[in-house]
Amino acid sequence: MKKMNLPNKLTIFRIILIFPFVLLLLGEGSGWGWYKALFGGILEYVDYIALAVFIVASLTDLIDGKIARKYNLVTNFGKFMDPLADKLLVSAAMIALVELGRIPAWIVIVIISREFIISGFRLVAADNGVVIAASYWGKFKTTFQMVMVCLMIADIPQLQLVTDLVMWIALVLTVVSLMDYLLKNKNVMR
Repeated sequence: MKKMNLPNKLTIFRIILIFPFVLLLLGEGSGWGWYKALFGGILEYVDYIALAVFIVASLTDLIDGKIARKYNLVTNFGKFMDPLADKLLVSAAMIALVELGRIPAWIVIVIISREFIISGFRLVAADNGVVIAASYWGKFKTTFQMVMVCLMIADIPQLQLVTDLVMWIALVLTVVSLMDYLLKNKNVMR
C-alpha cells in the first residue's frame, strides 16, 4: 500500500479536528457532566479554544493545497477529500452556530445548499470530462464564510455589527458564486 503524503494527512487531520471543535463549541450547554469537570476552571475561554481549533483546521486547508501543488503531490484522494473536508468543517461550524443561536438557520441552509449544488454540478461535469476549477467568487465566498464563522464563535458583542455585515456579505457571495458557476458552465448540463 502506498504511503499517504503530507497534504492528504493534513486533510485527514482537518476532518479529525471537526470533532473536538464541535465538542468544545457545543459542550457547555449540552448537560454533559464530564464537560464541566474537564473545563470547569476555564469554561469562559472554551469558545476561544474552539476558535483556535477552527483556525488551525482552516489553515490546514491553505497549507495542504500549497504543498500539493508545489511538490506535485496532487492525488485523486486529495482532489476528492480536500473539498469534502472543507465542506464538513464549515457545515459543522455553521450548524453548531445555529444551535447556539448565533446564525439564522435559513442562511445556513442557503450556504449548504449551494455546496451540494456545486458538488453535484462538478460530478456531472467530471462525468463529461470537464474539470470545473474554483473561481475567484468561490474563493471570496470561502474567505468571508471563514471570517464569519470565526467572528460568530468569538461572539464579541462590540463586534456584532461587523459580524452581521460579514454574514450578509458571505451570503451574497454564496449566491453570486453559485450563479457564476452555473452561468460559466451551463454547457455541462446539456
